[in-house]
Order: sequence, then C-alpha cells, then structure tokens
Amino acid sequence: MATQVTAKATATAKARRGASFLRIAIALQTLTIFLQAVSAGLLLTASYGETLHSAGARVMYGASMLYVLAAVLAWKPGGGSSRPVWQASGFLALASVQVVLGIAHVPSVHLPLGVLMFGLSLLALARR
Repeated sequence: MATQVTAKATATAKARRGASFLRIAIALQTLTIFLQAVSAGLLLTASYGETLHSAGARVMYGASMLYVLAAVLAWKPGGGSSRPVWQASGFLALASVQVVLGIAHVPSVHLPLGVLMFGLSLLALARR
C-alpha cells in the first residue's frame, strides 16, 4: 500500500515538472516570436536589423523545437492527452514554413504568418 502511494506521488510530481517545463517552453517561444516582430521593425530602420532578425529566427526555431520536446516529456510519463504534442508539432511546422518564406523574401505571407504564430502561441500560453 505504501509503495502504491509513493509511486503515485512520484508520478504526480513528474507530471507537474513536465507541465511546468511545457509552460516555460511555450513562454519562451512566445517571447522569441515577439522579439522577431521587434527585430523586423529594426530590419527596416537599423543597419544591424538584418543580423538581429536572422539570429532571432534561429533562436525562435530552437524554441519551437524545445516546445515539442517539452510536450513529449509532459505527455509520455503521465500518459495524458497527446494534444500538446500535436500543437507543438504544428508550431514547428509553422516555424519551418516561416523560415522558408523569410529566406525566399516573401513578406506578403511571412509577416501575416508571424502575427498568426504570435497569436496562437499567446493562446497556447494562456491555456496552460
């Protein structure tokens, strides 16, 4: 009986840590997407804007990958819903499209997609 209680408490603690890591990953992703919007403005006004926006794109993409990792780690031990994994994978796919559009210099799609990504990331953060 005591072993079952201890195992349950350990599983609950792991699930909480996974959820905290997931929330931190979503917050980091949201922040990096917001900073990309700021650096896009600098891209138009400052000589270092392109360098900053390019570096920020790499950081944002890394944050999207971290979100996928956090979602998998939060889902697997607790055996909960796989919805966060699908959402995180969707964000990674959007980030991939965003990078391709940025490299191809297609601002007519790149900018609205960035705004959409920020809104969806903010929504995901509010739901956590």
